[in-house]
Amino acid sequence: MPPLGLLAVGGPVIDAGHQVRLIDAEFGPLSTPAIVSAVAAWAPDAVFIGHSGSTSAHPVIVRIARALKAVLPGVWMVYGGVYPTYHAEEILACHWEIDVIVRGEGEATAPLLLAAFQAGVSASPRLPKSPKTSEVLATVQGIAYREAGVPRLTPPAAPIQNLDAFRVGWELIEDWERYQYWGAGRAGVVQFSRGCPHQCTYCGQRGFWTRWRHRDPARTAAEIGRLHRRYGVRFVDLADENPTSSQRLWREFLEALIAENVPVQLVATIRAGDIVRDADILHLYKKAGFARILMGVETMNADTQARIRKGATTATDREAVRLLRRHDILSQVAYVVGFEEEADRDLLRGLRQLLSYDPDQINAMYVTPHRWTPFYRESAGRRVIEADQSRWDYRHQVLATGIPAWRVFLWVKLTEVLLQLRPRALWRVLAHRDLVIRKALRWCYGVGRRAWFFEVRAFLFRRRGRRAGLRLAEFWGAPQDAEEEALAPAAPMQAKWPEVGKPLTSR
Repeated sequence: MPPLGLLAVGGPVIDAGHQVRLIDAEFGPLSTPAIVSAVAAWAPDAVFIGHSGSTSAHPVIVRIARALKAVLPGVWMVYGGVYPTYHAEEILACHWEIDVIVRGEGEATAPLLLAAFQAGVSASPRLPKSPKTSEVLATVQGIAYREAGVPRLTPPAAPIQNLDAFRVGWELIEDWERYQYWGAGRAGVVQFSRGCPHQCTYCGQRGFWTRWRHRDPARTAAEIGRLHRRYGVRFVDLADENPTSSQRLWREFLEALIAENVPVQLVATIRAGDIVRDADILHLYKKAGFARILMGVETMNADTQARIRKGATTATDREAVRLLRRHDILSQVAYVVGFEEEADRDLLRGLRQLLSYDPDQINAMYVTPHRWTPFYRESAGRRVIEADQSRWDYRHQVLATGIPAWRVFLWVKLTEVLLQLRPRALWRVLAHRDLVIRKALRWCYGVGRRAWFFEVRAFLFRRRGRRAGLRLAEFWGAPQDAEEEALAPAAPMQAKWPEVGKPLTSR
């Protein structure tokens, strides 16, 4: 999928008059030397580096940034995303290769930061800063940087009120043919809203976005139409945490998509409760192009559901799957294991419950802690069984439970097999009445088969002999949940330098 975060920052930076190039290292994937070679050949003044993950991607970011600094010591290395937002001070204290961290949304901050570089920086960021350098960086809200070697955080930037005020830099994609998803053809990612009003304790993004905001429904639908007509996009992933928070706005969006009349399939993550709420307009989902809906059922343990404040019931989850099937929309349930209370009987009950739901697909994951969430504080005393944080990617068990890790893994793999290979599921793959859905299911089964065998081999031959180690708080530090919503609205700050749109590079 296209890297929406970098593209969203790239559009405003281009509009501010700068020259921008996108290097998507997922393709290959590029080795660190190959990334360095590609960047060095372009000789930029600043590198914005980001990722679609969180904790697991941070070690990779550090490795790439260090290699880039060795070759381009004068380049400004700017790091953004959810993880660096909450870990800005420790990253700057421990990793000299990172110069500036953008905390929170980057569309408005990035052009101001580049203008600050122009106004006050002429030497390498590794050399001592002049008073003017610190002065201009201090005026940019929503960043972290070093002053006299000490990390400094500027006040949070105000959350973007008008999400339509900034455009995505789609022109930075050089080869759309490389982005393929779900067997449908060229793929894109579009965001209708940001944030979520719900209070799930383990969610790493709720506090980052501060509150739920949305784009104009008609303009978002028009963007999807343009992606199809201009770039041949035939599949769009709606990158929202909770796009259906407002039923009225969501219906307007569906109707606007229908009016666009383009053959684009869509996928979105939607809560089961909202699917049930929208039972009388699900035909609009289908007509608008929604081909698959992802729903999080998390755990079947009622006590755990209450503790993590999921706000769902098994009856609602089951009804949502049934309603989607009635309208020929595929259902994928996200099933999360690894909660402390789990025993074999809980995982068996979860398997039985999932079978009763009869979803089209299952995405089984492991609960993963984030220091800025309430879940981290609740789990601070649990043992860490995966010390490599590059594997904190929801596909590896991180925290010990009441049963050995090998049994948790066995339950996960068994659940996947029984859900995907039951006769009813296989019949849909072979003979679903909708040819488009049948093709999509076959594509997904092919991807799932490769992933399943890869993970089994990795567990058996690469990760043997794991033992519980330090407790989570000992391993990673004190909880940060008091800072979860630290990016609260702030008063806008006016830039104190001229020529904001002056190109950063002149050749």
